[in-house]
Amino acid sequence: MSPVWFITGCSTGLGRALAQAVIDRGWRIVVTARQPSQIQDLIDGHEENAVAAKLDVTISEDIVAAVKIAEERFGRVDVLVNNAGYGYRSTIEEGEDDEIRRQFETNVFGLIETIRAVLPGMRTRHSGHVVNVSSIGGLIGFPGTGYYSATKFAVEGLSEALAVECKPFGVNVTIVEPGPFRTDFSDRSIVESAAVIGDYAPTAGRQREQLRQGAGKQPGDPARAAEAIIAAVTAADPPLRLLLGARALRTAYGKLDTVRANFDTWTATTLGADFPEFQQGR
Repeated sequence: MSPVWFITGCSTGLGRALAQAVIDRGWRIVVTARQPSQIQDLIDGHEENAVAAKLDVTISEDIVAAVKIAEERFGRVDVLVNNAGYGYRSTIEEGEDDEIRRQFETNVFGLIETIRAVLPGMRTRHSGHVVNVSSIGGLIGFPGTGYYSATKFAVEGLSEALAVECKPFGVNVTIVEPGPFRTDFSDRSIVESAAVIGDYAPTAGRQREQLRQGAGKQPGDPARAAEAIIAAVTAADPPLRLLLGARALRTAYGKLDTVRANFDTWTATTLGADFPEFQQGR
């Protein structure tokens, strides 16, 4: 029996590329999108192993219905890929309340609710894999995308805890951290704040312009990213974190160096915060 995959956000980009790679292998899959008509072409000719389902992760009823389709059609979900999400460009000051909340509803709360819908079956079977698509922005906060990074930092922390909680049940967790990829993320899918404050031009403004100029020229290949995710999921010892792309790797190592230097510089002050009796012998 082939594994059963359940992927959110398959209309474009990485989700679509991953769904295509799973279908090409003849594995069983539930392909989801807010508009099923946008993914029907993936299913055509593969109806025996693939099914399209409507899923807006901000709608609880959609999540319940889509998971029910998976269980009724294939009996279970072996691999859950939480890919649905989008970006929001705004400085912290420029952020709009409704847009901030919508960003968290999709990127965090929708992901959480989908996990909670699928996890009981995995826990009962002592088998499964949860793949949460984060970003290099889940490791580093960049100017002008702080709210997006906040959602991805939340995904990272939740995933770390989930991995420890689920290890005794044989359920693996992998956090995928892509760098810039040639998808609609920085173009059609992006949302920007209506207000733009000129004082932030050297930081957020510069970052925003670089992202615009780089749209359609990103080095990351979604098809190769899909193969990397499948390699991680099928590995004997799957990684907790999977960086995707050379830029993501370089940036992540730079973050490690910066954090270590910060800790080293302030070690004496850090240790001095304990009661004196706990400082003896250090």
